[in-house]
Amino acid sequence: MGTFDARPRLLLSAFVMNTTNHILGGQWRHPEAQQHRFNELQLWVELARELEEAKFDAMFFADVVGLYGDHDGGWASLLRRGLQVPSNDPLVLCSALAAVTKDIGLAMTSSVIQSDPFQLARQLSTLDHISNGRVAWNIVTSVLENAHRNFGNAGLTPHDDRYDWAEEYTEAVYKLWEGSWDDDALLADKVRGIHADPAKVNKINHRGPRYSIDGPHLVSPSPQRTPFLFQAGSSSRGKKFAAENAEATFLFAPNVEYVKKQTASIRALEAAAGRAAGDVKIFGGLSFVIGSTEAEVARKQAEYDEYLDLDTIIAHIGGGIGVDLGGLPLDTPLGEIETEGAQGVLQAAIASVPGGKPTIGDLARYRAKAQQIAGTPEQIVDELERWQDAGIDGLNIINQIIPGSYTDFIQGVLPELRRRGLAQTEYAPGTLREKVFGRGPKLESSHPAARYRGAFSELSAAATVKPTGLAPLRA
Repeated sequence: MGTFDARPRLLLSAFVMNTTNHILGGQWRHPEAQQHRFNELQLWVELARELEEAKFDAMFFADVVGLYGDHDGGWASLLRRGLQVPSNDPLVLCSALAAVTKDIGLAMTSSVIQSDPFQLARQLSTLDHISNGRVAWNIVTSVLENAHRNFGNAGLTPHDDRYDWAEEYTEAVYKLWEGSWDDDALLADKVRGIHADPAKVNKINHRGPRYSIDGPHLVSPSPQRTPFLFQAGSSSRGKKFAAENAEATFLFAPNVEYVKKQTASIRALEAAAGRAAGDVKIFGGLSFVIGSTEAEVARKQAEYDEYLDLDTIIAHIGGGIGVDLGGLPLDTPLGEIETEGAQGVLQAAIASVPGGKPTIGDLARYRAKAQQIAGTPEQIVDELERWQDAGIDGLNIINQIIPGSYTDFIQGVLPELRRRGLAQTEYAPGTLREKVFGRGPKLESSHPAARYRGAFSELSAAATVKPTGLAPLRA
């Protein structure tokens, strides 16, 4: 049993995608699964309200903007299995959910390849306004070659070049969010007839290898200015980028020892980036099988296993690392694979298996089972305390079925978490950033975005005003 010593609460996020097959392939066929209704807004509204009633911190939407390469020699099998195709734009869905919720964070994935920085900055600032500061952006670089080709590239951009791209992309949006408008620039002063103070609105004149953006940002400062920032890089370069930029990162982690190594690495990189310990919250990606007795747990486990499609999981991972794994023997060693795709995923899989020589079959089992905790609520929370001791700040909860996986967690595990003081019973006031960190709505001063505050005053609109001889506006 748990020690019941005072512990910080665990942050809770529901890991979802507006598609049928997300992580645990084949589970959409389960009789109780409703994710095949992903096109129906009501499915997501009901889930968002259930999660908010349970005081989840966030609803985290994954996304892709291309196919998972070839499997079994082509992409027909991706359609037969519904492997994240079709899938819908999470930004549009989060806009709808913002109108029917008031506290839960809405985290959406958008790749640097899919939208110009100026456009994304405008969209997320708008969504941050209409949600009263509850928006998070999951920064990704896209590992799928088809995704890169969909946006005019000749092929998959090499791994390190993708992070160079992300560095400039985030620099550009930070300039727009943090440096274009002063806090008190928008006046809407009906008496004096001044809507915004020209001296406090600035262009940014960004010039870089990929982007040329004059500005100004067309949206006035939103409650958070820069949305809450997620990033899930697992390669060495990806973890460095996360430590420098993210406020939360998440791990697909197979065991506690692996978690300890990864969290220690992230904390060291966080310190090297000049940020304080805990400025990056670390989420563990986990699924759960929950029962009131061990017999019920075993029954549910067998039921989920009946619908699990390991070949879909292999297609998912193979597409992510840029290799067609279809038709290969399950005992094919992973160490023989070279890829420009998700190097961190491949490295994590290799590191997760004792002996260091995993096969394709090991990889499928790693994705399906190693990140799963099965047991009674008390057993599960005992295990979660071990994960917390290893450095995890929160959970990004993977579903087998929607909404059932979350309903089971809320009704089964959440009461035990609360009994031990590991889950919140009410939301803190304010924006998502305030709720998570218990501090102000803006990024901390040590974040790289903060350097752009007040950096562009010489580019304000007032600097362009020519003398006219007209009297100035009076109160």
